[in-house]
Amino acid sequence: MTRLKAQTRTIQFVAIALLTFPGALALPAQQVDSAALIQKIDNAALARINHVVSYTVIEHYSLYRNGDEAHPAAEMTVKTLYRKGVGKSYTILSQSGSSLLQKFVLAPLLDNEKSINQPGNVERSWFTSSNYEMNLKAGVNQHMNGHDCLAFDITPKRKAPNMLNGTLWVDAKDGSIVEIDGVSSRSPSMFSGPAKMMRQYTTMSGFAMATHARAESDSMLFGRTILTIDYSDYQLQLRPAN
Repeated sequence: MTRLKAQTRTIQFVAIALLTFPGALALPAQQVDSAALIQKIDNAALARINHVVSYTVIEHYSLYRNGDEAHPAAEMTVKTLYRKGVGKSYTILSQSGSSLLQKFVLAPLLDNEKSINQPGNVERSWFTSSNYEMNLKAGVNQHMNGHDCLAFDITPKRKAPNMLNGTLWVDAKDGSIVEIDGVSSRSPSMFSGPAKMMRQYTTMSGFAMATHARAESDSMLFGRTILTIDYSDYQLQLRPAN
């Protein structure tokens, strides 16, 4: 009789828990779903890495100062060539505005992008679970750029100016990146604070490619600056299908 009473109380407790905390027993399922989604993100990133052999793209850089986003203080248009296993190279097509900003902001930015995208370096900045802790924002979804998206809080496993603390928006079906928004995990120099960054993507030949980026930062030398990058005229070379 005592055992029967104990079993009855257990059933009553479980029933009360389900009614009072409807998500209590759903947590393991949510964790499984989150893990499966993170695997989709990894798979989408690796598919792009493995299948995009090379590409060219026109990148237009616009640099604004002191809150004036109507008149760029400096501009630069470059043709970028990416080759898998080699990295990126740049050909400057045009530039205008402040020669000081071109020399000390835009040119070093291109040099930094070359360094980041060299083999051995680029792998450390991919948006994958090997580089980031990812936590699904439960109940947060949005339709963005033609995609039904889910949001993940992301925290880099190492600190670097190009590694972000923020939000990663991915396609709910295939895990491809749609937008990234956050703050750099480390300042690029002792003279400036962390940069606030955003980058948007579109799907080309089945792979996520950047279309627009924006970064805001403050420095002792240049004050508040806003940099935008617009990407156009992609030409992709894909690995032949087996």
